[in-house]
Amino acid sequence: MTPSTFRQIWKRTSVVIFATACIFAALGPATFGTAGGGQAPQTAVAPPLVFESCTSIFAGRLATADGSTMTSHSCDSGTDRTWITIVPHAKHVAGSMEKVYFDPKRAKGPNDTDRIETGEIPYPAETYAFMNAAYPIMNEYQLAIGETTIGGRFELKTDNGIIDAPELYRLLLERAKTAREAIKIADDLTKAYGYNDYGESFTFADPKEVWLFEIYGPGKGKKGAVWAAQRIPDDEVSVSANASRLRKLDLKNKGLFLASANVLSLATEMGFWNPKSGAEFEFCYAYAPTSRTSLGCRRREWRALSLLAPSLRLNGESENYPLSVKPEKKITVQDLLAIFRDTYADTAYDMTAGLNAVNRKGETGKSPVAGPFLNGDLKSLLRIKPERTICSPAATYLQVTQSRGWLPDPIGGVVWLGYDNPATTPHTPFYCGIAKMPDSYMIDGRWGYKADSAWWTFRTVSKLANIRWQDMSKDIEKVWRAIEDQAFGAQKAIEDEAFALFKQDPEKARRFLTDYSLKTAEKSVEDYRKLTQDLWTKYNSQF
Repeated sequence: MTPSTFRQIWKRTSVVIFATACIFAALGPATFGTAGGGQAPQTAVAPPLVFESCTSIFAGRLATADGSTMTSHSCDSGTDRTWITIVPHAKHVAGSMEKVYFDPKRAKGPNDTDRIETGEIPYPAETYAFMNAAYPIMNEYQLAIGETTIGGRFELKTDNGIIDAPELYRLLLERAKTAREAIKIADDLTKAYGYNDYGESFTFADPKEVWLFEIYGPGKGKKGAVWAAQRIPDDEVSVSANASRLRKLDLKNKGLFLASANVLSLATEMGFWNPKSGAEFEFCYAYAPTSRTSLGCRRREWRALSLLAPSLRLNGESENYPLSVKPEKKITVQDLLAIFRDTYADTAYDMTAGLNAVNRKGETGKSPVAGPFLNGDLKSLLRIKPERTICSPAATYLQVTQSRGWLPDPIGGVVWLGYDNPATTPHTPFYCGIAKMPDSYMIDGRWGYKADSAWWTFRTVSKLANIRWQDMSKDIEKVWRAIEDQAFGAQKAIEDEAFALFKQDPEKARRFLTDYSLKTAEKSVEDYRKLTQDLWTKYNSQF
């Protein structure tokens, strides 16, 4: 990274760094105590970082009803871009170079002239087609990635590198066909060019395997990364919710565990773990100890795992949970969507509990304006204890992917995608063999209202719903449920037709799936534009 590039990046990140420093100064060193057993005391140089922004649930092929592997990502951010494109397969001349950018998830478009270049790396002979969102999603070989930022120790972040987390996603989907290959390429790229971001959890799914991969910087001034990965059993489901989940690593078992060569030595060198203590090394407590103290992270783990395996009777206050569980029934995409729509209703953490009112008939019940997504001012006014639920009104988009090895790649890989709050939005299929996204999905709405942006269409409905949640959410559900039911109901017939076309001519199948994906998504946008009008009309006197 050149000095001029670093100065540009510094201008964009100085506010975050300043705020972090202020928090540390206000809380003081005593706030940051010692780590768990066997881990060395935390230093008070800077506060370890805690994020509560995204959730990913991922499942092995024997845990799902149809035998697909799944991963997911609720991109819960108030700043990430909303435009999504399909980047085509490409071949490259030997010696040609690929530019790498800083924070591409905030670019205003594919050719944003304000993007900051951090360096360049050699192109491989060919790069694979992929769905390019704020965090790229799936490539043409059905390799899919989910994401959550896990922070880690502040002192692990380095400026000696050119690759941040969103760029690493892109580079891996361009180059890898399987989860294991992606992990190896991540190791190679970060060794050669350096990882310059905070801690990140990648949830990989290819048609056969699902892996949890966690990566951090190597320490200030160093080039490289430190990482570990664990394969999720084929018959189990796991969750990542902005906290490190990897604990004990059986590095002799290469079938289930992988790690960077420095995974133990860096922790020892930086004082995060003392091998002479006799305590077994635990990855999360060495590199991201305070991520396990965040209730906003842990409670999402508890809720997801509890919904999948309720008989475990997990405690919502625990510090750790099983990395993965065997679901009590094999799951579907619809099951994962239901979890992502969960707001802890009827639990001890239900934010609508007690928000009752007496109606005109003298009956006491839930107030029509009681909802799980009230803003901070209303929560403060009503003295509601905030909870970071799985369902987030800050979602830029939610993806749930299916990878299925028994189908040709263009048909087997499908992304169920919905914009904004999952509780108010339909999720429609986009196959990994399609050539483009709908026009309205390629328009960025993050930096200003645009009527022709699909994201704004769905966001408008989700924000209207908060005015009278108890009633409006039911009207909205009728619309999104009809859209999803139609798409899931048609899935087999569509894929059968695509498979028949694929046997004739793979390009015909791709055109067919592109047309189907676009028409399904475009109809949902039109339905929601009408829904907006219907909500204004029906509730006009109650705004």
